[in-house]
Amino acid sequence: MSRIGNNPIEIPEGVTVELQDNLIAVKGKLGELTQEYSGVSIKAEEGQILVTRPSDSKDHKAKHGLYRSLISNMILGVTNGWTKELELVGVGFRAGNQGQKLDLALGFSHNIVMDLAPEVKVETISEKGKNPVIKLTSHDKQLVGQIAAKIRSFRKPEPYKGKGIKFVGEQLRRKAGKSA
Repeated sequence: MSRIGNNPIEIPEGVTVELQDNLIAVKGKLGELTQEYSGVSIKAEEGQILVTRPSDSKDHKAKHGLYRSLISNMILGVTNGWTKELELVGVGFRAGNQGQKLDLALGFSHNIVMDLAPEVKVETISEKGKNPVIKLTSHDKQLVGQIAAKIRSFRKPEPYKGKGIKFVGEQLRRKAGKSA
């Protein structure tokens, strides 16, 4: 029995949900998202969305909770939006943006310039005495997470000094250096 899959999803005001053959479309004040689905049945009634599975097979159980979570994230995204914050830890690490272009100085021989999708809003915060922060905001949770992971992959935090790009609030596993 799926605990997540059985929970109904509340549809807030200002959000419209359209169901077609194997496609669900969610429209809200921040944008529109669509998701294909298979192996489950989805019903929208009385301000709620219910996800049900046809049998107790392993595949149907897995998809039951998955699609319920994806639809819930879509509804939260078009109402509130999703945000990821990345912190650049290291001497000389800088971040700047001009529109949808993110410019990163990460200690390489050249700066990394990254074009971001138009759905993602980027903001760079640089305060004196603090590490630079990159703030990514969008209505699509998967897209924000994917872009944040791509930026983090340019310079992952190393375990000895903690230098690199990390998520704000992320706890790093630190190692002791060599003992003399």
